[in-house]
Amino acid sequence: MRRKNVIVADSSANLFRSDCGDFMPVPLKILAGEKEYVDDEALDVASMLTDLREYKGRSSTACPSVGDWLQTFGDAEEVYGVSLTSHLSGCYNAACIAAEEYMAEHPNRRVFILDSLSTGPELELLIEKYRELIEAGCTFEEIQERIIEYLKRTHLLFSLESLSNFAKNGRVSPALAAAANLLGIRIVGRASDAGDLEPLHKSRGEKRAIGQLWECMQQSGYAGGKVRIRHSDNRNAAEMLSGEILSSYPDADIRIGVNRGLCSYYAERGGILVGFETQK
Repeated sequence: MRRKNVIVADSSANLFRSDCGDFMPVPLKILAGEKEYVDDEALDVASMLTDLREYKGRSSTACPSVGDWLQTFGDAEEVYGVSLTSHLSGCYNAACIAAEEYMAEHPNRRVFILDSLSTGPELELLIEKYRELIEAGCTFEEIQERIIEYLKRTHLLFSLESLSNFAKNGRVSPALAAAANLLGIRIVGRASDAGDLEPLHKSRGEKRAIGQLWECMQQSGYAGGKVRIRHSDNRNAAEMLSGEILSSYPDADIRIGVNRGLCSYYAERGGILVGFETQK
């Protein structure tokens, strides 16, 4: 039986098919020398992080192919997708090419791919919104319009204890990564409007970093909306931030989970990513 619709996203969303029946993930890969880690449900993230910590060479990530995206579309009449920021990956471009091929082969079917300009838990919020709009019976055009508007109200912040993999991937200088590790500095930042990862603060100590995350959320206009927190072996920090939020907004919808492969690769152990929505 042909499906009416499907929601698709690359694995930077930290979600897998078992999380929701109408969702199909597209795994990225993490490459380190001769080792290849596929970011799917079978990946042992803890072992991957241990391997990468011991590995001294250059590492990188690989986005899904056009064929990978096409496979997730299946036979759906309507496909709603969201990708890792196009400023850091070719995921969005590959998904768009797959969409063109799919609609060319099936003229009566439609595909929309949203460039999240972000990663991790912000994609979770966008996937939840897709589902909400589908369940409300919105048309394809309405869903496309409303998800673009909703993207203006979603945000991503992060706190990182280590920049080692950013350095191995060539995204920051090895000297900066070494200095941050040596001094115990945590980098607090955000996904910018342009889709880049933008450092905002250098914090000494986790408590200070959590305080700065909460300050940044409020400065961005947070007023009790949804919050999705993903951590890499640091539930304590996630709970600390949740406590700060709930002290001001006791009814806030907060969910805490763990980062999977791609997000753990960049966040590393101790890192947390925070997706949240604002009213404007």
